[in-house]
Amino acid sequence: MGFDDDLKQRKVGDMTVSETVVQDSLSRSIDAARKHLLGLQNEKGYWWGVLLSNVCMEAEYVMLLHILDKRMPERETKITNYILSQQNPNGSWSIYYGDHGDLNATIEAYQALKLLHYDPASKPMESARNFIADHGGIEASRVFTRFWLALLGQYGWESLPILPPELMWLPQSSPISIWDFASWARPTVVALSVLMSHRPVFPVAEDERVSDLYQGLPRKREKKDAWDYFFYLADDLLHRYHNASKHPGRSAAIEKAFRWLVQRQEQDGSWGGIQPPWFYALIVFKVLDRTDHPCFRRGFEGLENFGVSDSDERWWFQACVSPTWDTGLAVLALREAGLAPEDPSLVTAGKWLMDQQVLRASGDWAVRRGNVKPGGWPFEFYNDNYPDVDDTAIVLMALNQVRLPDEKGRKRALTKGFRWMVKLQSRNGGWGAFDAENVKTWVTRIPFSDFGWVNDPPTEDVTGHVLEALGQFGYDDAWQVVEKGVSFLREKQEPDGSFFGRWGVNYVYGIGAVIPGLQAIHYDMSQPWIQKALSWLEKHQNPDGGWGESCESYSDPTLRGVGTSTASQTAWAVMALVAGGRSESETAKKGVNYLISNQNSQGGWDEPEYTGTGFPGDFYINYTLYRDVFPLLALARYQKANREKRLS
Repeated sequence: MGFDDDLKQRKVGDMTVSETVVQDSLSRSIDAARKHLLGLQNEKGYWWGVLLSNVCMEAEYVMLLHILDKRMPERETKITNYILSQQNPNGSWSIYYGDHGDLNATIEAYQALKLLHYDPASKPMESARNFIADHGGIEASRVFTRFWLALLGQYGWESLPILPPELMWLPQSSPISIWDFASWARPTVVALSVLMSHRPVFPVAEDERVSDLYQGLPRKREKKDAWDYFFYLADDLLHRYHNASKHPGRSAAIEKAFRWLVQRQEQDGSWGGIQPPWFYALIVFKVLDRTDHPCFRRGFEGLENFGVSDSDERWWFQACVSPTWDTGLAVLALREAGLAPEDPSLVTAGKWLMDQQVLRASGDWAVRRGNVKPGGWPFEFYNDNYPDVDDTAIVLMALNQVRLPDEKGRKRALTKGFRWMVKLQSRNGGWGAFDAENVKTWVTRIPFSDFGWVNDPPTEDVTGHVLEALGQFGYDDAWQVVEKGVSFLREKQEPDGSFFGRWGVNYVYGIGAVIPGLQAIHYDMSQPWIQKALSWLEKHQNPDGGWGESCESYSDPTLRGVGTSTASQTAWAVMALVAGGRSESETAKKGVNYLISNQNSQGGWDEPEYTGTGFPGDFYINYTLYRDVFPLLALARYQKANREKRLS
């Protein structure tokens, strides 16, 4: 049920009849959402929503099984079912909901189905071939897709860009090193450098080949400027060096890369807690004939923890998992919705979050911040090598709002986390996700980097969350760390008033992170640049009262703030309006009405759209808990803000 704006404006106490109905409807919605979210909590205290991405995860899993010679017939049937269930009517596979098809995902899905012995004469396969042919064939695909085909003996290694293992000899202080890559790309690069030096082939049977996907056209190298020419020349020279008869120091470099990977395996067997380096690292063990190594066994067995089965006899692989992030957000939403800080659900969640804090100083972040004491939180269950700033900010706010039996321990954890987060600030005033000062752009220009962001510069959304956390601890812009953060945001604001969303789609997410952060530090929200951001939101509200923004907005600027309304994006917009002082505006009321009207019978919301971002333009995520957490948080903040205004 939504607002009834047509009710007669008759006074009941200090409120009109319509306001009373609104508040009753809002309260019922919040109560239902709170109950629903509590019902999703794991008995161990955490929340964890399944992550959805794209079929490259399953396709590459199938190719990995072939390479490792580990077939699983029953599992493969379920994977076949899942891949087919995700195919679009035009024969393609997408990288986000509503996408009209992605060439790389379609090629990889087609190859996987061939390995799974799905009938190549079937309609799904025929329509996939037609889509691939219409979009340039294998020659037009990205490096990663062609890399997998090279591993299967269906693409020439000599036609792929090179990352030499000799990179391992270059220290962090050199102009070029592996430390210039982001934390998610770094272990991928290390593993790939070993594989590219060996150029292994794990041939497939004739009926499993995808030679029917080639167009027979030479692949074009796009050169936009002098730097492109430089890096392509460097790549040509590296190919010549690879073909030379001698490679001084290469064997030692490969051994150094192998040890680097061994040292960074997480407790769950993963590398970085994400799919790409995990799969590539396992192949490295295979190529180096070290499958008897305990790290290989742990790594392969750990894959099971990222798999998901459902009642439709389907199985898919999650690119990553997000329990710490989900739990921190859930605690914030439930506290805002009225749960007491001593509520048993929040106590168990708080204890679990305390146990997740990373107190080892050997993570990759310490390479640039070696004098900083540890204390951050990771995204996943086991991700000790890569705690991140965004999770730490959210968890600090969550732990600051609960009360635990061990209050001294909680306060010590807050101090350590706060100190670590602040010290990860970069010189420009902003915060990146996993590293400080990870801003070199050469890594984005090399021929290898055609699949998305490979560095980790400070971003508006992470900085907004950090400022919000700082504000909860009483800091304002009188403090230099806060002042620098605010200056960073002012410099990064788009000309139209919006803020880029690095980790969520997109400008709606950016504003939804920045404005509450500024409000938390008691910044003057009447400033013109703040009002410009709020006005941008108002201009981009949909006729149904909600907000939506397509993943395509990353590649098409005309689509900023344009898309089908979703629960999570509407919630971000409402929270920004509330923080910006516009909670009583018609825009905010319509947004709240959208959320109430679209709440389902379970108390949650339905949201097939992808509103999470992995790599802008290339990889997107559907965080299935976003649809339940953010609307509750937004409705509760809206209710609280309007109650305070009535009482003031």
